[in-house]
Order: sequence, then structure tokens, then C-alpha cells
Amino acid sequence: MTATLIWILVALVAVGLYLSWTAGRLDRLHARIDAARAALDAQLLRRASVAQELATSGVLDPAASIVLYEAAHAARQAEEDQREVAESELSQALRAIFAETPQVEAVRQAPGGEEAARELTEAVRRVPMARRFHNDAVGAARRLREHRKVRWFRLAGHAPFPMAFEMDDEPPTALVERAA
Repeated sequence: MTATLIWILVALVAVGLYLSWTAGRLDRLHARIDAARAALDAQLLRRASVAQELATSGVLDPAASIVLYEAAHAARQAEEDQREVAESELSQALRAIFAETPQVEAVRQAPGGEEAARELTEAVRRVPMARRFHNDAVGAARRLREHRKVRWFRLAGHAPFPMAFEMDDEPPTALVERAA
């Protein structure tokens, strides 16, 4: 009888340790999501800021400046539920404006244009990487949260279900080709 109780106690402790380890792992994944989201937000803000700066610099033609400024401003001011759409529209505006190499070369030839084009190229290259890191972390957390043990024992606590950030982040080809 005593040996049976000891084995039951050992089994309960082992299960408790395993559940505690799983909860800690889930907590670390949520922290990784938060860090990746902060990095993504920083890269999106940097891209919008550089685009807005370029739009107001006088380097682009007036129509392109207006389109780029409005898209960048909308991306910076978007509410959380509209952010993906606004960022996708900024990507589309950047692709439309920098669709052809002559436009990129015209920007580079203008005073201060080389630096602005370089900053924009770096910004549009970093956004897809930051989004990929964020979505990878979200995917890992979602896979763990789908396990029965996590649901049954409510190991996620009150943390919201992680959502991926889906947007059009394809960079303008003429802009990144020149830098490559």
C-alpha cells in the first residue's frame, strides 16, 4: 500500500513538472512573439518614415510624392485592426513608384537621393524578415497551444491567441535590384 502511494506521488510530481515545463515553454514563446512584434513594428515604422521623408524631399515627381506620402501616412496612423491593409497599400505604392529602374536612377541622381534610396532599400528588405520571424514565433506558439494538454490544463492562462501578421511585403524590384 505504501509503495503504491509513493509511485502515485512520483507520477503526480512528474506530470506536474512536465506541465510546469510546458507552461514555461509557452510563456517563453509568448515573450518571443512580443519581441518579434516589437521588431516588426519598428521595421514597419522605419519603412513608413523613410517613405514619408522621401515623399516630402522633393526628389520625386509631385504625383508620386502625393501617393507615397498618403500611403506612408496611412500606414503610420492606422489602427491595429487596419494595420495590415495600410502596410500592404504602402508596399503597393512603393512598387508602383519604383517599378522601373529610370525612376530609381532619377531619385539617386537628385541631391540627397542616393542616401534616401539606400535607406529605403534597407527598410523594404528588413520588413519581410521581421514579419517572417514574427509569424514563425506565432506558428510555434499556435502549434503548442493546440495540444490537448495545454487546452485541458489551461496552460496558456489568459494570453490571447497569437495572430500572424499577414501583409503584402514584396519589395519594389527596381529598388532592390540596383542594391544587390
